[in-house]
Amino acid sequence: MITAVPLARRAAYAAAATAFGYAAVSLYWAAGGKAGLSTVGGVAQTMARSGGAAASVVITVTVLLKTAGGLLALAMVMPWGTRLPRRALSVAGLAGSALLILYGAVEVAGEALAETGAIRPSAPDWTALRWHLALWDPWFLVWGLLLAAATLGYRRSAPQVRDPAA
Repeated sequence: MITAVPLARRAAYAAAATAFGYAAVSLYWAAGGKAGLSTVGGVAQTMARSGGAAASVVITVTVLLKTAGGLLALAMVMPWGTRLPRRALSVAGLAGSALLILYGAVEVAGEALAETGAIRPSAPDWTALRWHLALWDPWFLVWGLLLAAATLGYRRSAPQVRDPAA
């Protein structure tokens, strides 16, 4: 078992829940669900509605990546995570959190600028833009921040040494 700072431990569980929640939404759409699909807009909406092999592959890869993100967070706090190289988990956590934070922040900033009229999108889908601003892109940002907190706590923690006499 890994000794983690309680806040980092909670962040790891929250990051995993966030990742698995996002994966569940994508899995629902991969299975043909249509509810909420209009809130994503763009290529994602078009692919999911059209179906076909290419859409299935893209959505399946998306579900797998989001699930892997949840497992990465859990690996930092679960006993089975001690079987994985600490350095690899740290690097994956830092890289993943950096990508999620950067993506979420850039998207939210751009959408906020469009919503306030500071910039004008060429062909705006205002419904999707507002959903991305209110839910989808902050979700990436929060996931990234939680994963960063979990990773920093993991890096500061030391693996528990097993007592051979126990």
